[in-house]
Amino acid sequence: MLAAQLARRGIQSLLIDGSGRAGRGVAYSTSEDVHLLNVRAEGMSAWAGEPDHFAKHFAKEGGRPREFAQRRLFGRYLGDVLDEAVKSQKTQVLHATALRASRSDKGWIIGLDDGSAAAADILVLASGNQEPEALAPFAGLGRRFIGDPWGEDAKAAVENLASTGEPALLVGTGLTMVDVALSLDAAGHRGKIVALSRRGLAPRSHADFTPAPARREEIPQGLGALWRWLRWRGAQVGWRAAVDSLRPHSHFLWRSLTDHEQKRFLRHARPWWDVHRHRIAPEVTATIAQMVGQGRLEIVAGRIVDAKETADAIRTDYRRRHTNQVTTQSFAYVFNCTGPLHAIGRSKDPFVRSLLDSKEVTPDHLGIGLDVDANCRAGEHLWAMGQLTKGHFWEIVAVPDIREQAAVVADDIQRELEL
Repeated sequence: MLAAQLARRGIQSLLIDGSGRAGRGVAYSTSEDVHLLNVRAEGMSAWAGEPDHFAKHFAKEGGRPREFAQRRLFGRYLGDVLDEAVKSQKTQVLHATALRASRSDKGWIIGLDDGSAAAADILVLASGNQEPEALAPFAGLGRRFIGDPWGEDAKAAVENLASTGEPALLVGTGLTMVDVALSLDAAGHRGKIVALSRRGLAPRSHADFTPAPARREEIPQGLGALWRWLRWRGAQVGWRAAVDSLRPHSHFLWRSLTDHEQKRFLRHARPWWDVHRHRIAPEVTATIAQMVGQGRLEIVAGRIVDAKETADAIRTDYRRRHTNQVTTQSFAYVFNCTGPLHAIGRSKDPFVRSLLDSKEVTPDHLGIGLDVDANCRAGEHLWAMGQLTKGHFWEIVAVPDIREQAAVVADDIQRELEL
């Protein structure tokens, strides 16, 4: 999105991506029809100020603005946006992996995995979600523990499970769990799936509701007052309308909280906010509900106590919440579905690590991402976007937020270059 914004401004950019997913990223590279967007087509434009841009593309595929498109279709759309920028001859895509960055007299030198280097006046970090945190109970286990649910090992595990019908454990019950469960179901797996997290909270469903916008002055500041208002407002207009009424004010409200309140939110309220804010398509909800109803999927609130690898499984001990009883169960595969890394200081990304280690960037006050200002500047001639800026903005991981951020960063870069 940023490369396309810069191209429209006549600014040349080099997009470095060695993943093979340039323009689509992890989420929109899926080829599975069961993986749907979590936002209706009418809200998924890549362009700030052009809200129906994707909806028009989706209509050519026979879709409607209020429908939830397949994520592979949105990935194709993003590829088209990037292709247009490339055709303008202002954007170049370099299929390589950036390993390190160092300053030069004129800007930056980017070291690449093939031993070469690229030069730039300005550097923007738009690397998306960091690899999930390692899970201590499964440390040192072999191929039956899937640390990356989006990698080739995960695909092979799903195929194997579909053919054998053996049980699987999904650690985490959020959006990643939903995707893995859908993949298993679509592949034909009919065995037992256990999804476990501390609270056992799963994403809520989208549904039609009457919007109930709220003015900023109507919404109290302070975490306790805001939470009470949200519950009161939900009783008046429905929880979906109440939660969505905060969307236009989310950045202001987050920044109005003290550091202590933000940390309290992350410790206690974040799981509840995530499942109500980041909802799933009704069709997806129906599939998950059917799996639960058939006894094929069990969502458990609890903790992993221990795990040991046997000849053909991972024997896992877990304790259900509010009990002392430990359940022991063997699973053919265990998937890490805990979501992206939430502590930037523990990032294994070599490029991000190089900038952290050289002090070119610093963690934000919460340790979630990088310290940035209101224009997403992380340093001199250095910007960050998306998940990396979550500590400053909080609500900055969905397309409607990122497209606005891309426009802000492009404008700031244009000012910096005095064009």
